[in-house]
Amino acid sequence: MPRKSSAGVLLFRWREAVLEVLLVHPGGPFWQRRDDGAWSLPKGEIDLDEIPEVAARREFEEETGTALTAPLVALTPVRQPGGKVVHAFAAEGDLDAAAVRSNTFSMEWPPRSGRTREFPEVDRAGWFDLATATRKLIAGQRPILDQLAAALLAARR
Repeated sequence: MPRKSSAGVLLFRWREAVLEVLLVHPGGPFWQRRDDGAWSLPKGEIDLDEIPEVAARREFEEETGTALTAPLVALTPVRQPGGKVVHAFAAEGDLDAAAVRSNTFSMEWPPRSGRTREFPEVDRAGWFDLATATRKLIAGQRPILDQLAAALLAARR
């Protein structure tokens, strides 16, 4: 059975000379009190026979409530410690992080209660400089930040 893959977009913007990236915090009770090492780029699983760029745009819209029309630049896929491969794309853009609204998922909560509750897939979003983003981001996705910084540095030369 092939390993699962996901695709996502690392949206970035410049605030004066500071590079900022948009990260999202997963919703639901498991992540509620977690902060450093819990955030992610907006991403999700690639459907069978789906093109990674199409999946990245779909997932960005599902997790932020905003359709992304900006051109995407493919970064090198990253294998996370659990084996899932993340196909990340960089895009320059801006959006109001406070206005992010994601789709929802259902789960039994509290456990073994027999009650099903709805939770947002993403409970909040934020813009972070690279040093802060490195601290906030799930460890397996941190190489994506390094790739973005290297690509932007090379483009400025």
